[in-house]
Amino acid sequence: MGRQGSRWIVAALAGMAVAGCTSQVLSSSNPTSKEVLTEVWSYIKSEYVDGTFNGQDWWKVRQTFLGKPADNAEQVYQLTGEMLKTLGDPYTRFLDPKQFKSLQTTTTGELTGVGLQITVDTKSELPIVIAAVEGSPASRGGIRARDLIVAIDGEPTKGMKIDDVADHLRGQIGTKVTVKLQREAQTFEVNLTRATIEVNPVSFGRKPLNGQSVGYIRLSQFNANAASEVHRALEKLEAEGVTGYILDLRSNPGGLLQAAVEIARDFLPSGQVIVYTVNRQGQRDEARTERGPLTAKPLVVLIDGGTASASEILAGALQDNHRARLVGAKSFGKGLIQAIHPLKDGSGLAVSIARYQTPARRDIHKKGIQPDIKVPTPQDLTLEELTTTADTQYAAALKALGQTVASRS
Repeated sequence: MGRQGSRWIVAALAGMAVAGCTSQVLSSSNPTSKEVLTEVWSYIKSEYVDGTFNGQDWWKVRQTFLGKPADNAEQVYQLTGEMLKTLGDPYTRFLDPKQFKSLQTTTTGELTGVGLQITVDTKSELPIVIAAVEGSPASRGGIRARDLIVAIDGEPTKGMKIDDVADHLRGQIGTKVTVKLQREAQTFEVNLTRATIEVNPVSFGRKPLNGQSVGYIRLSQFNANAASEVHRALEKLEAEGVTGYILDLRSNPGGLLQAAVEIARDFLPSGQVIVYTVNRQGQRDEARTERGPLTAKPLVVLIDGGTASASEILAGALQDNHRARLVGAKSFGKGLIQAIHPLKDGSGLAVSIARYQTPARRDIHKKGIQPDIKVPTPQDLTLEELTTTADTQYAAALKALGQTVASRS
C-alpha cells in the first residue's frame, strides 16, 4: 500500500476539500477535445469500487457527456465533474489544476489559508467540517468537527460543490472571510483572517500519573511526515522511561494510508493484521506488521466525531488487536480508500478504489468506530484546554491508562 506508479493512495484527503490552501494554477493545455474527460472515464472504468457504476451503463455515460458541447477547458472540467456525480460518491471527484496542486501541498504538510478540512453532509447537503488544522485561523476561531457551513461571506453554501466551497474560503494571506456555521440548533458567524499555516502533525510530551509519567502523543493528520514524527516521539519517550501512552486522534481527518500502516507497526507485534482492503471484485488485500513494535507498554487512544478515515484505520487496528482501549466519542465513519491520479493537463482524479475493513473485518463506512469507554466531546473545548481539567475525555483516558498500568505491575 502507498504510492503505486503514477498514483498514490489516501484514506481521507482525497475525499474532502482543504479550505486553506492557495497555490498557483498549473498550465493547462485547454483540452477542448475532451481528452481529460475520456482519461477520467477510463480510470473509473478500470478502478472504481462499484462495478455497477451506481447501476448505470458506464459506456453510455461516456457517450452522453462526450456529446455535450464544451468550448474551453473550464467547460470540459465542468462536464467531467458532472459525469463523476452520476456515481453518487462524494469521494470520487475531479480536481482542476489548482485543486490538484492544493491536494499535493496538503499531503506534504504545507498549507496557507484558513485551515478547514471539509466534506459534504449528505443529509443536509451542506459542507461539514471534518477538522480544523491545529493552530490555524479556523482552530483559533473555535470551529469544530461536525460544524455545518451555512454561508461564506453571505453566500449560501447548500448544494454548492465542495471544491467551490473551498475556493470561497481560500484567498490572499491577511484577507478576511466570514463563515456562518450551524452547530446543532445554534447558528453563528466566525470572522477569520487567512494566514500561513505550519502543519506539524505531531506534538508530544510527558504527563504525570500516580507518581510516574506517561507519554502523550497528539497526531493531527497523516501527512508525509506523520509516521517518522510519531516514531521519533516514541523513541524519545521510551528513553525517558514512561510507563504507558495516550495517543490522541481527536479531530484527525486522516490522510495517507501508508502513514497509518507505519504508525500501527510501531505499536503492534509482528504478524498482526492492520487493515484489509476489498476491491470491486471482492478481492481482499491486507497490510500486516513486519517487525517488532517500538513499545509494548499500555496504550489508550482518544477518538471523537472528527476522527476519520486513516485515523479510523489506526484506531480500529489497535482496538481489534486488543492493543489499546479507545476512549471518547464515535468516530466519523469513512471507510473508502481513494487513488489519486495526476492527469495529462495538470489536473487530477480522486477515485474510490476499495473499501477498508478493520482486522475484525468490520466495515465502518457511515457507521464509525465506537469507543470502549464513551465520553461525550466537551462543549467549547479549545486547543489550549487539551489535557487540562476541562478535557474530560483526556481525564477518562488517563484513568483508563492508570488502571491498565496498575494491573500490569
